[in-house]
Amino acid sequence: MNIKLSKRLQWIADWVPEGSKLADIGSDHALLPSYLAKQGIISYGVAGEVNQGPYEAARRQVLGSRLENIVQVRLGDGLAVLEPNEVDCISIAGMGGSLIVSILSAQPEKLEGVKRLILQPNVGEDIVRRWLRKEGWALLKEHILEEDGKIYEVLLAERQFESAETHNARLYESRPLLCGKMLSEEWLLQFGPLLSQAPTDVFFEKWKREVAKRERVLRTMEQAESEEAKQRREVFVQNKAELEAIIECLRKGQQ
Repeated sequence: MNIKLSKRLQWIADWVPEGSKLADIGSDHALLPSYLAKQGIISYGVAGEVNQGPYEAARRQVLGSRLENIVQVRLGDGLAVLEPNEVDCISIAGMGGSLIVSILSAQPEKLEGVKRLILQPNVGEDIVRRWLRKEGWALLKEHILEEDGKIYEVLLAERQFESAETHNARLYESRPLLCGKMLSEEWLLQFGPLLSQAPTDVFFEKWKREVAKRERVLRTMEQAESEEAKQRREVFVQNKAELEAIIECLRKGQQ
C-alpha cells in the first residue's frame, strides 16, 4: 500500500531524523508514522488518537500497511499514550497553537528523552513559539507553505539544555529593518524569527490575509460608542498600521 503525504505532512516527514523513535500525536490515520516506517526512516512509532473513530482509522492504516511491528496505535489524550523515554521525536500537526501547548504542558515527564519537536499549528503560532522559548527548546527551523488555499507554518525545535537560552535570546533580539523601523521581539514571535529573515511570497500572502482580517474586525468596531470601546479600537488601528508598515519594510528588503 503506497502512502502519499500532503505537502504539509511531507515537510514534517523530511524533518524526522533517520533512526528516530517517533510519536505522532493526533495522527490523522497514522499516515505520517506509517510513511516513515515504510521508508525505513523511523525504527519505532506511536500514533496517538484521542477519539475512537480516528483511532480505528489509524489502526486500519497500520494493519493494512503491515507495519504493526513498528507502529503502535494508541487511544489516549495527548502525551498520555506515551511512557517517559519511550520516544526521541514528537510531531503534532493540524491543531491550534493553544491546544498544542496544552498537550505538551499537561505531562512534562513524558518529554523525558525527547530531543526534537516538529509542530504545525493551524493558528496561534506565536503561542507555540512563546512556549518553546519559555521551556528551553531551541527553535532551529521554520517553514511556511500554502496548500489547498490554506497557509501553514511548520516549526522544528530541539532541546539544547546549555545553549537554548542563548540561542533563543539571539533569535528574538530586536533587529532593524532597512526602512529604519525595528522588528521587535513581539513582532518576531508573531512573524517567526526565521521566516522573517527571508520572507517568501507565501509569507507575504499570509500577512496580507491577516491585514484583511483586521480590517473586517475594525468595521465591526465602528459602531462602538463607549469610551473603553473607542480606546480599544484606537489600539487596534495603531496595531494594524504598524503591521502594514513592517510588511512594507520587509518587502523593500527583498527587492
